Amino acid sequence: MRISFGYVAMSVVLKEGSPSRTITVQNLSKIDSEKARFARLSSIARENLKNTQRLFSHNQAHDIKIFRLTSKLIPLATHSITENWDWFAEVEDELKSLGKYARKNDFRLSAHPDHFTLLNSPREDVTEASIRDLEYHLRILDGMGLDSSVKLVIHVGGSYNNKEASLERFTQNYKLLSSDLKQRLVLENDDKIYTARDVLGLCQQLKIPMVLDIHHHWCNNHNDNIGDYLEDIFATWDGQARPPKIHLSSPKDEKHFRNHADDVEATFLLDFLAQAKQLDRDFDVMIEAKNKDLALFNLMDELKKVPDISFIDQASIEV
Repeated sequence: MRISFGYVAMSVVLKEGSPSRTITVQNLSKIDSEKARFARLSSIARENLKNTQRLFSHNQAHDIKIFRLTSKLIPLATHSITENWDWFAEVEDELKSLGKYARKNDFRLSAHPDHFTLLNSPREDVTEASIRDLEYHLRILDGMGLDSSVKLVIHVGGSYNNKEASLERFTQNYKLLSSDLKQRLVLENDDKIYTARDVLGLCQQLKIPMVLDIHHHWCNNHNDNIGDYLEDIFATWDGQARPPKIHLSSPKDEKHFRNHADDVEATFLLDFLAQAKQLDRDFDVMIEAKNKDLALFNLMDELKKVPDISFIDQASIEV
């Protein structure tokens, strides 16, 4: 069973390498000329893409193939203040270059639209804004020349005082998406409302792959044993070009148990591996820790002390 590890969006090891620089609407509004506004936005976007390439090179040097792109590559891309800005034309070449590098090195990329991207909201304007945000992400991935194996991870959304009605509303709004978006969408269980069992049922119904977040399951499980569902969760990835994926983080502390800790406790992962070993199926792990790539390096150091784990490279193990 091969397990490959990655991290989210930015490095704490590389200095001054943020791919998520932006500008507030208030500050952008202080620039009188629309042309000057767009020039400022384009400059920030290019810097973000340049730093993304630095991250790609950093990852390649450390055998890290699993990586989540930031949702903030293009500043204010979906805000009404930029509706006349053709940002894609400004960065098309940079996106193509990034995509070429990712494909050449067999990166397994993804993106995770922000928490306000809600497909089950009862408000039509929220749904419309959410679809615009998904379309923005799609344009980024298409601009990089990445196929549908590169996924967009979202949560089901809120309960809005009626969980069953909210699940049905997700189903109906999902039908509004383009076929290209549907091919990229994957769903994740959350830490308060929709359990792994809930999300699995929805994924099976809509034929959507499911990302299991084991920290969220630990927070929100209704006494379900994840081992009872793991085979079915992984089966939602059958027919996909890439292995199943899970999200990994540890609770920050007893009081803030839903928050991500700086690093990942090896025991938190090892408990899961004992159950996953029964399936003996390869999968990818996205580390969602505050220390980003450093958390990955620290976890690898811990795993080197564990018997029966062998290292394939700097970021992949065999169990």
